[in-house]
Amino acid sequence: MGLVTPVTEKENFEAAGVASAASSGARPFASFIVCTRDRVKLLVACIRSIETTCLAHPAIASELIVVDNGSTDGTHAELRRIAAASKVPMTLVPEPRQGLAVARNAGMKRARGRIFVFIDDDCVVDRAYLGDLQRHYASGNGVIRGGRVELGNPNDLPFTIKRSKAAARLTPDVHPGGFVLGCNMTMDREVALRVGCFDERFGVGAPLCSAEDTEYLVRAYALGIPVEYVPDMTVFHHHGRRARAAIEKLHRSYSLGNGALCLKHLVKAPWLVKHFFWTVRSACLETLGGARFDPALRLSHWPVVAMNLLGAARFVRLCIVSRAAPTALQPISEATPKVERGP
Repeated sequence: MGLVTPVTEKENFEAAGVASAASSGARPFASFIVCTRDRVKLLVACIRSIETTCLAHPAIASELIVVDNGSTDGTHAELRRIAAASKVPMTLVPEPRQGLAVARNAGMKRARGRIFVFIDDDCVVDRAYLGDLQRHYASGNGVIRGGRVELGNPNDLPFTIKRSKAAARLTPDVHPGGFVLGCNMTMDREVALRVGCFDERFGVGAPLCSAEDTEYLVRAYALGIPVEYVPDMTVFHHHGRRARAAIEKLHRSYSLGNGALCLKHLVKAPWLVKHFFWTVRSACLETLGGARFDPALRLSHWPVVAMNLLGAARFVRLCIVSRAAPTALQPISEATPKVERGP
């Protein structure tokens, strides 16, 4: 994949988004956007759950955008079969360039809805999800809003979940990582037009490995856009990690991305730096017998510190390489792609 899709592609996204909405008739309320790569069995369960909540709320017009990010496990054929029979309008988007941020951008550019709903392919949405979504956006737009994330399988380790029962808004005193999880993140179209595309240097499949969702939240917050967590809009995360080694690897990956975004936003969001120093302080206290980062999973603060520093260094290297050999921007076509829809 290319080194970077700069934030300045916001202008291209705006043109493509307006064109898509204008050329496709009545705009649905919600566009569910699911990005996938080689997880066809989990994907089918995800799609079925989205169909279920859509059919349970027939008065709320919705669509489903599925971005296939280069799958080789028969995903494309299965998606064609599902789309042919689905009662929910579906758009299948092939995106061969690897990277979750790349796939998220491809899905946004083809979404027609007023509300964008990002759901990971290993998540199952609650039947009441669409009703919860409509209720929250009826009371306020112009926000990024994330919902509850429960474990889908009790045998999986309790990581990449958020079970808080209290609504909250992001402030500089709260680290943005995990405040709203990218597996259950929503925003209205106008927010997406203001913030722009996901930075394709971040996220799974990219050089910075993770944090494309957190980086998006930081950019939004810097623009004065509220970032909110609500304790409903529930999804069940079937992440499948049952060994501590897998959690440790993911923990390090998240920390690398967070270090990169801290340096990227050093000027616009200097409050991120204090979270790094708080982590250093906690790591030192841990050495003296203090609490671990996650006592239940035996996760330490020290890998967070080390990977934050590595992420910052990698971000610097990416910037230097990008300036030395700039990657041509890939224009966003305003032509409506061929879509496959259910009846």
